[in-house]
Amino acid sequence: MRPQNRCKHCHRKFIPNPRVKDQLYCSRVTCQQARKNRWQRRKMATDSDYRRNQSECQPKWRQNNPDYWDRYRKTHPKYCEQNRQLQKRRDVRRKAKRLAKMDVLKQLNHIKQGSYYVIPIVADLAKMDALMQKIFIIPSSCTQKAASCKEGLDGQPSMGWIQCLEKEEIDDASSTLSGSSP
Repeated sequence: MRPQNRCKHCHRKFIPNPRVKDQLYCSRVTCQQARKNRWQRRKMATDSDYRRNQSECQPKWRQNNPDYWDRYRKTHPKYCEQNRQLQKRRDVRRKAKRLAKMDVLKQLNHIKQGSYYVIPIVADLAKMDALMQKIFIIPSSCTQKAASCKEGLDGQPSMGWIQCLEKEEIDDASSTLSGSSP
């Protein structure tokens, strides 16, 4: 009786083909696909020429198969549903991160507009210099929101909130800041 091996993918016992040295996968279609996928992942990680060839072929393939994803979604409803559920989770996480950054101002309503010195309270810091900061109160009527707290809607760093302030509010804030200190 010939010795049996255990398939690395499905973990079933199989009789190895005598012409295949060190056979690790059985002949089932799913196991052979798993073997090919593992080989390709390893090849992509180690062979720069193979990786470059693959990346050059992808745009050509997409151009020849423009409706691939439409067909795939029609024939794989489970994939579509799973993707919808995962997208909902990603949206919730993304919204929670964004809310954490955007809600900070609600807690600071008691701060008055003006110039302030920020001094660290940790006593063992080497540099204890005070930092001068100007604070502008953003009106609640400001509805323009940036894509993130660091970038505007056009992807450029911006101060979108300053555009919401009317000219006289900016002038008032400038005159208040230049003429007074806390």
